[in-house]
Amino acid sequence: MPKKRSGGGLSTTQQAAKFLGVAALSGVVLAGIALPAAGALGLATKGTVEGFDEIPANLQTPPLSQRTTILDSKGGLIASVYSRDRTVVKLKDISPYMQQAIVAIEDARFYEHGAIDLKGILRALNRNVQTGGTAQGASTLTQQYVKNVFVEEAGDDPDKVAQATQQTMGRKIQELKYAIQVEEKLGKKRILANYLNITFFGQQAYGVEAASQRYFSKSAKNLTLEESALLAGVVQSPSRFDPVNDPKEATKRRNIVLQRMADVGSITQAEADKAKANPIKLKVKKPKNGCITAVNGAGFFCDYVRNVFLTDPAFGKTKEDRAKIWNQGGLTIRTTLDPQSQQSAQNSIKNHVYKTDKVATAVTLVQPGTGKIMAMGQSRPYGFGPNETQYNYSVDKDMGGSNFGFPTGSTFKPFLAAAALEGGKPATQAYSSPYEMDYPDTVRTCGKPWVNDRVPKYHLENENESERGPYALKEAMEKSVNTYFVQMLEDIGMCPVSQMTDKLGVVQGDGSKLPQNPSTLTLGSDGLSPLTMASAYAAFANRGTYCTPIAIESARTADGKSLPVPKSKCSTAMSQTTADTVNSLLRGVVDSGTGQQAGLGSRANAGKTGTTDARKNAWFVGYTPNLSGAVWVGSPSQDVEMVNINIGGVYQPKVYGGQVPGPIWRDAMTGALNGLPAPSFNTINIPDPAKSQKPDPGKGRPGDGDDRPDRPDHPGGPGHGPGGRPGGKNPFPGFTIPPDLIGGNNGNPQGQGNDGTQGP
Repeated sequence: MPKKRSGGGLSTTQQAAKFLGVAALSGVVLAGIALPAAGALGLATKGTVEGFDEIPANLQTPPLSQRTTILDSKGGLIASVYSRDRTVVKLKDISPYMQQAIVAIEDARFYEHGAIDLKGILRALNRNVQTGGTAQGASTLTQQYVKNVFVEEAGDDPDKVAQATQQTMGRKIQELKYAIQVEEKLGKKRILANYLNITFFGQQAYGVEAASQRYFSKSAKNLTLEESALLAGVVQSPSRFDPVNDPKEATKRRNIVLQRMADVGSITQAEADKAKANPIKLKVKKPKNGCITAVNGAGFFCDYVRNVFLTDPAFGKTKEDRAKIWNQGGLTIRTTLDPQSQQSAQNSIKNHVYKTDKVATAVTLVQPGTGKIMAMGQSRPYGFGPNETQYNYSVDKDMGGSNFGFPTGSTFKPFLAAAALEGGKPATQAYSSPYEMDYPDTVRTCGKPWVNDRVPKYHLENENESERGPYALKEAMEKSVNTYFVQMLEDIGMCPVSQMTDKLGVVQGDGSKLPQNPSTLTLGSDGLSPLTMASAYAAFANRGTYCTPIAIESARTADGKSLPVPKSKCSTAMSQTTADTVNSLLRGVVDSGTGQQAGLGSRANAGKTGTTDARKNAWFVGYTPNLSGAVWVGSPSQDVEMVNINIGGVYQPKVYGGQVPGPIWRDAMTGALNGLPAPSFNTINIPDPAKSQKPDPGKGRPGDGDDRPDRPDHPGGPGHGPGGRPGGKNPFPGFTIPPDLIGGNNGNPQGQGNDGTQGP
């Protein structure tokens, strides 16, 4: 009867029996694997299995996820984004020390054996029998590479990762089969290069190039002996041997690698001893991932680019296809963002609105004729901290914006004017424009007429009693006379306005079409985004041709293959004469009307102001022949009335569209256009028709006529019912209506706001 060793362990005979049994089992396993070119693989085995699984092509050249680089229009870096930080490099661009170190510590006989190291297996089995556990593994670099490919393909799916790493006999046999064919088809050098590019080195770094940059701020080809040994040692357990968080353990592991390199003859013992004596010297470069790292406040534009990629069919038929390409990364995306324009917009934002203010601003600049987005920024930075947000106030909900956009107020009136002009109304069109009037009984639509059947009927007033008609279009636009535009809408009906806004790409912030009701098509009460407004106004600058906005100029993959990108679609929205007439009308707004504080001096420019009910939103949208821009100021959650408020360190008794957004627009446009040509508009001479003597205009100043909705004696003001008169009923449920007909909380139910509060 065999004797047991003292301490209760197995006797020598039992150890031998167990070893032989395991060795026999391993022989069975090996015999069950088809081994092509067995002699070349260094394996003396016979026997094959028919129907040997073909190796997947992606095991030979796996699509490794890498960082995507997003550039501005001049080639400057905006941001790098990635699911895994990796930069694939060739073997010649990896330090020889690194190559030697990883082979020495992970698979010293790498160049001597095939896919499977039979000696290593037997040695490991013997060692494990002696310890009664699994003290030593026997996976070759090739087997480890195969396993890493499966882990890479699993991505961030925890179930797939668990499946790829499960320690079962079936999984091991599968890895062995694939390793054999990988060894045969790729060869040693390519396997080593692939392994060093796919392996995780900790600190969010995948592949040796990213690891070298992370820990030492240098390229992998410049790694020293000590640095290479450190990185090679990290691979076994990136968390345990993390040199950033545990330099002591990392040093021990590095020295083990150095000694192993000496033992296998990669370096001399003297070299190893000298390297061991040196302390770890790191030059850590913090990970910079995602749009939060974007320069010049372009984080929101960066996020917009990501959303374009994930939603546009140009990058893949299905959302899964597009997501796969994006997550794989390795892309170089050149965008339309102009660095000069972006810097100017951001400077203007910082000078006028603080991120800690109760309200925020968003600025978007678009190039007429191309649809290129030149700048996009806002006062609350892209991020997760206090006074930061990930909501992009410049765009629609489906692209990362607010739930409904923001009511635009009188900036909507040029669309109504364009529809009337396009329908044949003269530029001198006049209406009686009384100081006050009842809302029309009926207004034509594209279908069933809209009927104002409320009792009592809604009553409308201008800003002050001096504003009495008749008015012609030019003066009415400059002063934003409310009763004039209601009469114009009654005259032409709502269908032409709806058709015009469709041609100008005007949709609500939630992506839905503008409803045909007076509140939307006269009052600017529905929520729109700054990008929508800037793009629509760009059609006026482009003499009637509307171009859809675009953000991406080119995209190519890691191997240099160009991808198709979305193109701007340009179409005629109105005649050149109509556009030229609108330009002439809106020049008057900045020359002598409500937008004087937004004027660009001698450079030809035009625009329109707007302020909404309770002063919750203020706008300026304007353009030159070569740049269009929209500026919104307000509370993203629509719960701040901009009265007696500090904005950008300046006290504002009441906020007007021309007073706060106007100067933001002026400064952003001035810097963006610096050094660029200053073309002129094709203007139309609009004569001032003779009219009866009018009362003194009173105390109003430029900018006031458009922007004072909250006097107690005004509709919707304190002490009044929802219809504007005591006990009145509002024909447009969901908002109250100011006297300048630009108000409303957009008639939408209160949903989740941009910053987690109740809002638009």
